[in-house]
Amino acid sequence: MDKIGKFGVVETLGSGAHSSILHVRREEDGKDYALKLVPIDGKDDLKYLEQAKHEFRVGQMLNHPNLVKVYCLEVEQGWFSGPKKAKLLIEYVPGTPMDQLTLMRLPKMLRVFERIADGLTHMHKQGVIHADLKPNNLILGRGTAVKVIDYGLAWIKGEPKDRVQGTPEYIAPETVSHKLVNDRTDIYNFGATMYRLATLQLPPSGAPIAEGVPMTEKWYKDQFKPVRQLNPTLPPALADLIESCLSFKAARRPERMSEVQGVLDQLADEAAAKGDPSALDE
Repeated sequence: MDKIGKFGVVETLGSGAHSSILHVRREEDGKDYALKLVPIDGKDDLKYLEQAKHEFRVGQMLNHPNLVKVYCLEVEQGWFSGPKKAKLLIEYVPGTPMDQLTLMRLPKMLRVFERIADGLTHMHKQGVIHADLKPNNLILGRGTAVKVIDYGLAWIKGEPKDRVQGTPEYIAPETVSHKLVNDRTDIYNFGATMYRLATLQLPPSGAPIAEGVPMTEKWYKDQFKPVRQLNPTLPPALADLIESCLSFKAARRPERMSEVQGVLDQLADEAAAKGDPSALDE
């Protein structure tokens, strides 16, 4: 496949069981996009069409430089049947998924964290919870340019939660135990993401200890390794923030993402004042 409508196919960016994502280029102006293709082979696949529609709706609610843009959704109909394929046109984000990165230098790390938090603050103000934030849903471009991607599990506040899923190492304990999704579960996801990127290790998993045996606060605390034990070069204020975001009890976490963003902004400014400005471009 080398052409889809007005777009030439450059490469395949990724594929899963129920979708594939292509890097495409519009022929009339050479502009790059990502195109998500969702095949619908029968009634059982209609749920994937609904997920694509949901991702489009979420994308239309958001407008922030650190959040990937979703431009349009097209549903291809069969001749004598229902929908056969959904096509979601998305902003093309060149760069590296952040789960593939080595340790960043501190000034750059702090500014990248601040920009992610700024994007999530906008998302929360629009009434959307990402619900699946993790390093491979973040793309780092040149310098400190970063984008949050993948709104597939995002929840629009006030709507029913049809699917409550997540990645065990990043999911909040109350999401596992009570299927809760809110600002503070996103803050936990972000805390786990910062922990991973700042230490190159994972916090304790939110999954049950064993089948039918839920994780307890005591078990979690026993398993948790302090941030500065894993990376002593980090400033205490950053370690405190990450550990606060990862509090087992939601009430002990920051109440709003804007609070997290404010602390990171201050820390990033302080680090930039002390360090080499070129470190942000590395």
